[in-house]
Amino acid sequence: MDITTLSALELGRKIKNKEISVVEATKAQLEKIKASDDSYHCYVTVMEQEALARAEEVQKLMEAGEFSDSPLAGVPVAIKDNICTKGVKTTCASKILYNFKPPYNATVIEKLQKAGAVIIGKTNMDEFAMGSTTETSYFGVTNNPRNTDHVPGGSSGGSAAAVAANEAFYALGSDTGGSIRQPSAFCGVTGIKPTYGTVSRYGLIAYASSLDQIGPIARTVSDCTVALDIISGHDAKDSTSVAKTSYEYTAALIDDVKGMKIGIPKGYLGDGLDEEIKASILKAAEVFRAMGAVVEEFDLEAVDSAIPAYYVVASAEASSNLSRYDGVKYGYRTEEFEGLQDVYKKTRSEGFGNEVKRRMMIGAFVLSSGYYDAYYNKALKVKAIIKEGFDKAFQKYDIILGPTAPSTAPKLGESLSDPLKMYLGDIYTVSVNLAGLPAISLPCGADSKGLPIGMQLIGKHFGEKDIIRAAYSFEQSQTRNKEA
Repeated sequence: MDITTLSALELGRKIKNKEISVVEATKAQLEKIKASDDSYHCYVTVMEQEALARAEEVQKLMEAGEFSDSPLAGVPVAIKDNICTKGVKTTCASKILYNFKPPYNATVIEKLQKAGAVIIGKTNMDEFAMGSTTETSYFGVTNNPRNTDHVPGGSSGGSAAAVAANEAFYALGSDTGGSIRQPSAFCGVTGIKPTYGTVSRYGLIAYASSLDQIGPIARTVSDCTVALDIISGHDAKDSTSVAKTSYEYTAALIDDVKGMKIGIPKGYLGDGLDEEIKASILKAAEVFRAMGAVVEEFDLEAVDSAIPAYYVVASAEASSNLSRYDGVKYGYRTEEFEGLQDVYKKTRSEGFGNEVKRRMMIGAFVLSSGYYDAYYNKALKVKAIIKEGFDKAFQKYDIILGPTAPSTAPKLGESLSDPLKMYLGDIYTVSVNLAGLPAISLPCGADSKGLPIGMQLIGKHFGEKDIIRAAYSFEQSQTRNKEA
């Protein structure tokens, strides 16, 4: 049996039943990474020694009765390289943080450790999470395991690719404008972006603080849900954290959508959407109807304004957040300089990649005194209108159904030559972050080239249970069809 093909929950059960040891599972995962990661480049750092030591520790603790209520105890997990891990390099895939080892763990890491997780490594990403393809990484591109000529999506492309390539049982990513959902769609796996504030951002290296959210990527809806249960809950270290200790998402793993009201925005099926993706989404809608849900199309307000509003808000926050990287306290510093201003200028010029520089310059421009009202203030007003549009929709519908991305994974090199086209690829995902809503992406077919197609389900604030229930029901229907 190839241990690495098991789902996270299946492995967790086998470890509990003493069919597989934690050390055995960890060694199998490390061997798989050694065998295949040269082809995919999912990881920036593989934590071999740390993972094996942790596996032995978790095994002893489990034998002593610890982690009895944790379904993922002993299961190896991969972490996106913008989530702080104490004493282990956390680079954001940037030259400017190439040697940074945080002195503390992110809250989600602490929660995983309390649940008995074994961290296997840090995954590749777009530099500072700025990109949609995982091609802007200082450490090189990640290839899509479904077809290595294509991108895995981004910015959590390393995490999604690792799960798809069986190099991780599950992984954590971060989602600022679709960075969990879009690579999950491109790689044919499942990813959840939770409601803003349900998962602590303490220890997540910021891109755009009002939009960023950590979430899980896994092979099944169940694996994602259990992982989300582990990492969610209030954290006093994060001022945006919601004051709720437990969400009990696993209670929503019910194969039943009878009477559920599902809306499909007409704008999501219009110009720019690949015909094969449209066909898959409409086919998924028929599956929901057959299971007893009410599915209808409707007009969602302000959808067309989401992309410009998102890139103004995100770039403005990025220009502020990234000002701390100046070569003084940590990370890369230029070797030759004359005075403090020269240190700043040369360090940042040499340390940041082109996409990061582009967004920082846009951010500085829209925040400048002459353009603040014309751009940034206007974007905040549009953000409020988008939220109102969703609030209005959720008065009628339980969840919203649509595509995750307008196309399947593009070929390597195509997107970077046309940044505007890359930005437009986020058209179905960014509004979710602007409104702070939860959403899940899961596979719903493949195109004529065999590339995965992702379906997105969006819920109301704290409506994770609705989207999990619908996603789980759809996944079960697909499993039944395969078995029939």
